[in-house]
Amino acid sequence: METETQIPSEVQPGILATALKAQLAGARAAGLDTQQLLLDSGIDPLRLDDADCRIGREKVASLLRREWDLLGDESGGFLSRPWLPGTFAMMGHALLSSPNLRRALARSGRFVAMVCDDLHIKLVEDGEEARLLIHHSNRRQLPNQIFVESIAVIWLRFFSWLIDRTILLERVHLAFPPPDYGEDYSDMFPCRHYFHQRETCLVFSTRYLQMPLVRDEQQLGEFLARAPECLLTQYKSDNSYTGRVRRMLQQQDTVENLSLDGVAARMHTSPQTLRRRLKEEGNSWQDIKDSVRRDMAVYQLKQQETAVAEIAERLGFSEPSAFNRAFKKWTGLAPGAYRDKYRNNAGR
Repeated sequence: METETQIPSEVQPGILATALKAQLAGARAAGLDTQQLLLDSGIDPLRLDDADCRIGREKVASLLRREWDLLGDESGGFLSRPWLPGTFAMMGHALLSSPNLRRALARSGRFVAMVCDDLHIKLVEDGEEARLLIHHSNRRQLPNQIFVESIAVIWLRFFSWLIDRTILLERVHLAFPPPDYGEDYSDMFPCRHYFHQRETCLVFSTRYLQMPLVRDEQQLGEFLARAPECLLTQYKSDNSYTGRVRRMLQQQDTVENLSLDGVAARMHTSPQTLRRRLKEEGNSWQDIKDSVRRDMAVYQLKQQETAVAEIAERLGFSEPSAFNRAFKKWTGLAPGAYRDKYRNNAGR
């Protein structure tokens, strides 16, 4: 089993003050003296008014622990029914017996439904694409964007830790506008970001769902003892060959603009070595290329009026029929049917 590695704290950027200020909305609404809370955590409250200021992750972790203790609520005051101290730990122990990530994610959704009324987490599978939907009904009428984003980050990093494998996202949909701390999104979600969406969800390949959980009770106890510090940084550096190749392809207007040889040259390695490294990570050049193609196709079908034939051409397919076959394999639906289904659901 691959040994656990965390990005050293000294190379991790701190948390933007604007994000931390938003994080305290629940505590303020609950009547907590957030000025004193900041001072007790070694943070000058005036720093939160500086949009460019960053607060060290250790101080942020100390702040969150104090906030949770004072509120008696691990949700930071954002939920109508507080998450009593130990709730997240109890969920972690309940998940350990799950045989794979699919069952663990489904079980986490059921657990959340049992302990709160206004947060819902659901796993949906569409062809080769998995979506983890996160919905907060926000009964307390708070500015809750940072809370929903934090839940998404926690689930992503915690479940990556459970399978000892970084879950590489295809994209993330946010049912919010771009925030003031948007520059942190590459750290929070190293993938494509789509704002103003109908729902908030993390999108990734279903191949992760069959991966087994590899942690035991002792490891979980050690992990929880380091919370929330361990959840403020990515689980493992996304410096994998897979992640680097995907980012290169995502930056192109057309996937076909880059070849395997071209990507290998940019990474200062040979095509043969790149293929071998990707295989060691459980991927292939074609798998990664198809995942980026699928992401681009889904976006075009949902957000644009682009004709299916033109989408096929942009993605490098020789003819629309080849694109139709590939898209049906990815999602279970032909492109036209997928677009119709999305529009019908959006109109409800």
